[in-house]
Parts: sequence; C-alpha cells; structure tokens
Amino acid sequence: MNIHLIDGTYELFRHYFALPSAEDDLGNEVGAVRGVLRSVLGMLRDGATHIGVATDHTVESFRNDLYDGYKTGEGMEPELWEQFGPLEDGLRAMGVVVWPMIEVEADDGLASAARIAAADSRVHRVFICTPDKDLGQSVVGDRVVQLDRRKRTVRDANGIKEAFGVFPESIPDYLALVGDAADGFPGLPGWGAKSSSTVLARYETLEAIPKQEQEWDVKVRGAARLGQALRDNWEDALLFRTLARLRSDVDLFANVDELRWRGPRPGFADFCAKLGAADMAERAQRLARPD
Repeated sequence: MNIHLIDGTYELFRHYFALPSAEDDLGNEVGAVRGVLRSVLGMLRDGATHIGVATDHTVESFRNDLYDGYKTGEGMEPELWEQFGPLEDGLRAMGVVVWPMIEVEADDGLASAARIAAADSRVHRVFICTPDKDLGQSVVGDRVVQLDRRKRTVRDANGIKEAFGVFPESIPDYLALVGDAADGFPGLPGWGAKSSSTVLARYETLEAIPKQEQEWDVKVRGAARLGQALRDNWEDALLFRTLARLRSDVDLFANVDELRWRGPRPGFADFCAKLGAADMAERAQRLARPD
C-alpha cells in the first residue's frame, strides 16, 4: 500500500489564492474549503487509499517561544483563517483522517506520520504531499518521498540532493545558514544557497564545519567572510537549526489501517449541501461504492 500525507495548511492557502470566492448558505467564505475537498476527492479517484491530513489549527507553536521573529498568524486574511475549522470538519465528514496541530505545526505532524507509516513493512511508499522544503528532511531514500501535486513531481533523497545540494539529513543545517523567510528566521549574514550547500555537502552538520575557514577543504567564494559570520553568529545558527528541525515524535496513530478511507460519513451530504457543492457528496458515494 501507499500512504499519502497532505499538508492541509498549504493546500488551504494554495486554493484560497487560486480559486474564486464562494460562500456557504450563511454567507461565509468557503471557496478554499471546497477546493481542498475536491482535490482530496481527486486523489481518491486516482487511487489513493490511505490518507492523513495535518493542519495548523493554531498558527503559533512552541517555536514562537524560542524566537520572537518566528512566523505568526498576523496579517492573515480573516476569510482564509476562518476556513481552517470548516476544512477540518469537512475532511472528517468525508471520512478522511485529519490531525489539527496545536502545540506543534502541521509540518511536525507530517514528519511524525511519515515516520510511523514507514515503520510498517506493508507500506510500499509514503508520499508527503507538499513542496515545503522543510519536509525534505523527512525524505528517506525512495521509500519516503515528497510529492508536489501541483507540479506533479516526486523527490526522493537524490532529488533533495539535486534540489538543495545536500541530502535530507542536512536540510535543518542548510536552513539554519540560508534562513527561511516563510518561517521568519533570516539565516546567517552572507551565507547563500550555493555556499551553504557546498560546505554542508562536505561536512553535513554545523558542528562538523571547521571553526577556521583556512581548514575547509572546499572552495567557497568569500570563505573568510563566511567563516567569520559563522563564528560571530554561532548561537543563532544553532537556534535557527532548532527552528528548522521538525518534530517526528508526535503520537498521531498506532496503525496505518487507521488511515484507510472507507467512504464518507453520514453527515457529509449535509455538509456539502451547506457549502453549495452537493456534487461532492455524490462523487464521494460513487468512489466508496464503485459502479
């Protein structure tokens, strides 16, 4: 069997900005909710059997206590923020397992789910459905891979190396150096993608990089400046790596059988009717009981 793990937050954002506005029977904005639910139905139609969706039920997490500049929900459009709850309700009504993350983030949920699923010998492949570079660290060989559903591309461990210049286990160290604007931490002065990947491809971790750039056995433009920046900002580098490193110890499910889709729940038709999308309920019923 294959396991599909979906970044519900990413999907909600993607559909919110890609689709036209739509309102439910009470006048609430639900265009993105409808888009994500249709997308998941499309996955089921295409053969997905075991699905789990992680969402950021609250945008803030333990990382906000570690770093003041870490991302928050400030500035998020109210019409987008208000669709998180309905999306979770809609997924449950569809019969899809959903994990609303509170103390940790959706990315941590996906990393944890991937670890649990990959430990089951019955699982052929785990697809982490998000292009988020953070999740690159959870890729394992060609068994746990990243699927960008929009671009229809799959990245295994070699694909991560090709994209970022480092293997999955070095992604947190890489992000510590280059920063992650989406998550709100800047990285170290002067360290860009090329210099970071060149150095980490050789040394793999921050601690393994020689403290003096004269000892580096790779050639990097501006090595003296980069080495000084690493020494001057060492504590920041370690903090940024902590922010980038995903938790994989969240206890989400005991057995991948829990992720098997067995059809919509009885209330799904009513939910879809309120969304003004009764056709989704009909599609779900057909998928659950093929002609």
